[in-house]
Amino acid sequence: MNQPAIHLRGIHLKLASDAGEVNILNGIDLSVGRQETLGIVGPSGSGKSSLMMVMAGLERPSQGQVHVLGQDLKAMSEDALSLFRRRHVGIVFQSFHLIPTMTALENVAIPLELSGQRTALKKAAELLERVGLKNRQAHYPAQLSGGEQQRVALARAFSSGPGLLLADEPTGNLDQTTGDGVIELLFDLNRNNAATLILITHDQELAKRCMRVIHLKDGRLEGNGA
Repeated sequence: MNQPAIHLRGIHLKLASDAGEVNILNGIDLSVGRQETLGIVGPSGSGKSSLMMVMAGLERPSQGQVHVLGQDLKAMSEDALSLFRRRHVGIVFQSFHLIPTMTALENVAIPLELSGQRTALKKAAELLERVGLKNRQAHYPAQLSGGEQQRVALARAFSSGPGLLLADEPTGNLDQTTGDGVIELLFDLNRNNAATLILITHDQELAKRCMRVIHLKDGRLEGNGA
């Protein structure tokens, strides 16, 4: 039996605040299969983004087990986690997180260059062509529309051929028509890449495009999440 792409057991996350310690995640058990697409929905403050951060190794849980693509993230050093993400995890945020002083081509090439790929610029150009930005490679983020910036972010997220793609409200800053186009591209790239996709969204209809949908409330999974 193949290992799941994500295996979480007994995940608790507590963070400090001015008012004292806050419970963000409360006993999450979740398994996600290889190449599965999973939608995570829930109200603001339910812990959706925090759960994604745990999956990415960007937030260490206070308690519980985190295995991603066969690796025990809790056992890794910060350097090892950074290398793991660079090689195996793609992340797309609501805010595009592009480097403003770099062109679209350079933004996509960065993770490839950090991985030591000699053909980073060539591969970045190919990725930008795949997302429909062949003629926008030399433009800086400020010269691109919101939809174009998110397409650059998608190209960057898929540049390493990740086994896991995490998308946190990827259309939150886009109008309906532009957002629909970005979502079509996201699912298309994911199918071609054969990655596991975790999609965080407040949009129930969008979430239903995934193979499975789980609901998060007050840091707990509702119903049959695992």
